[in-house]
Amino acid sequence: MIIERKRYLDELIKKKDNGRIKIITGIRRCGKSYLLFHLYKNYLLQNGVDENHIIEIALDDIENIRYRDPFVLNDYVKSKVQNDKRYYIFIDEIQFSRSVKNPYSDDPNEKITFIDTLLSLMKRKNLDIYVTGSNSKMLSKDILTQFRDRGDEIHLYPLSFAEINSCYENTDRAWEEYVLYGGMPFVVQLETFEEKSRYLKNLFEETYIRDIIERNQIKNHEEILEVLLDFISSAIGSLTNPLKLSNRYDSEKKIKISNGTISKYLSYFEEAYILYASKRYDIKGAMYFSTPLKYYFADIGLRNARLNFRQIEETHIMENIIYNDLIRRGYNVDVGIVEYFPNMEGKTKRTQLEVDFVVNKGNVRYYIQSAFAINSEEKKEQERSALKRIDDSFKKIIIVKDSIVPRYDEFCISKSSKQRYVIRPYLAVTLL
Repeated sequence: MIIERKRYLDELIKKKDNGRIKIITGIRRCGKSYLLFHLYKNYLLQNGVDENHIIEIALDDIENIRYRDPFVLNDYVKSKVQNDKRYYIFIDEIQFSRSVKNPYSDDPNEKITFIDTLLSLMKRKNLDIYVTGSNSKMLSKDILTQFRDRGDEIHLYPLSFAEINSCYENTDRAWEEYVLYGGMPFVVQLETFEEKSRYLKNLFEETYIRDIIERNQIKNHEEILEVLLDFISSAIGSLTNPLKLSNRYDSEKKIKISNGTISKYLSYFEEAYILYASKRYDIKGAMYFSTPLKYYFADIGLRNARLNFRQIEETHIMENIIYNDLIRRGYNVDVGIVEYFPNMEGKTKRTQLEVDFVVNKGNVRYYIQSAFAINSEEKKEQERSALKRIDDSFKKIIIVKDSIVPRYDEFCISKSSKQRYVIRPYLAVTLL
């Protein structure tokens, strides 16, 4: 089964020959290598690039171990470039490249890394360079920073609902599968619940947690990391902070762990793109709150696997899916807070209402509620209450699960379905 990752392929095509290093990041197993070595390579071949001018190096291959030395890698690439015509350099699993001592320096701590190699190769005008990485060392944002202004990041997400839906004849069936198993590409190829669940569970046990432990040199805290993931999994779409989590460790697991340690471990999961954090934003006061936060999983199937598929609450899952779809489109997403002061029995009471998503990109802003279903006037009013109290002109949207005809009420609040929003991305963007 071939799923054309059109959004990302188009992004690579757009950045082709721009004189910068293209760095493909994303959670492990989300399809980075496939995007580069199959989809993008096929595009180059179909558009007249000689296959001999595409240099592919997989550093996780035992035959290529010697190229993990940045000096040897540099020499190898240069040896393959036979003329001044354009060459395309694909380096997979770049994190396997090791640091070596600078032989021209007396400082024993001065190291040469793959970054030095890539920046050197980049100076050759006829080379167009692309790299991927598949563990937390490469996924780390500090690596990208070291390229200074000479690298372009293409961040790859797991399959969207739109991409998953293209694999099914029935949209409802696609939604059922997506809500349960998420969008890790290999999961789509598996047939049974046992195969899918085993694969997702193994990703945590054999890949993600191990990567984080190795990168950050964590000792004797594997259980703490496992439990932290379980806590966050059970609380998607809910506000939390390190103090609350510390109290849960104490009360449920009889484990004493500091707020600072929890905060640090959460940052490790964010750094590896397993989790995303959404801050609270005071819409009327135009200010952020540092705590508490909402956490969402990069892939809802991974979240469900952490809980052994026990808490399949479609309301919260749909909220996570919408959040992922928004950030996939390049929006900045916060949790909105609307304060108002109703008079109750002669006393003024401070009240806070929540807007699920405050969505920003440039000078564009949307306010979005994920309602799942509106089956009563009371529920309708509950979902509209915060939006009605926002007195600016930006669009306000309520997304429900069922397929409906989009419409506006007297407060200019738009109501749309998740199908229209998620399945039809271009239409959805114009609808917002």
